[in-house]
Amino acid sequence: MKRVLIGATSKIVRLELAALLTAEPGFEVVANLPIEAAWIQLEDLHPDVVLLDLESSDAGMPFALEPAEMPAGPALVILTDSAENFFPVVLRSGARAMLPRDAKAEEVFAAIHASLAGLVVLDRNVFNSILALTGGGEETTIDASDQILTPREIEVLRMIAEGLGNKEIASKLGISDHTVKFHTSSIFAKLGASNRAEAVTLGIRDGLIMV
Repeated sequence: MKRVLIGATSKIVRLELAALLTAEPGFEVVANLPIEAAWIQLEDLHPDVVLLDLESSDAGMPFALEPAEMPAGPALVILTDSAENFFPVVLRSGARAMLPRDAKAEEVFAAIHASLAGLVVLDRNVFNSILALTGGGEETTIDASDQILTPREIEVLRMIAEGLGNKEIASKLGISDHTVKFHTSSIFAKLGASNRAEAVTLGIRDGLIMV
């Protein structure tokens, strides 16, 4: 059971997020509080995940997500439509996931699971906002013709991102473990990844995995 602390300025949003997570097996909402109160309660509540909903009006709040105040344990997942306002301080805080505030339930769950696994998750729109903010140029678009992985390799990569092992992937796809290992090796080689976590991170960056 993963313990989740919810922080949001809006009481309605806090209740909506709490209802969402309470209905999902494997999650326990330890508290849903205003952002500053949630930050104060971090060390006492010992959550596995901190889920923060940040509005543009929260940009001047003093909690600032400073790394010195962020316990090492919890995975920090941010929901915001103002990535440009929060990206610098979120980057310093070590947040592992940033999604838009209207993200679907399955996207939020996927981001939480990925962050708990030590992965970094950025929604494509958030990524484009950050790219523009950091001088990366115009928004990037992904053309299927530019993808270097085969459709089967993309399928395997997405299952790796879900946390499935080789045997589970083989069972779902109806192929052998050896074939899965072959696809995995090919994915690593093509993406220049040294392990599964890095392959997933690169896959997210290249638009091969959408969360």
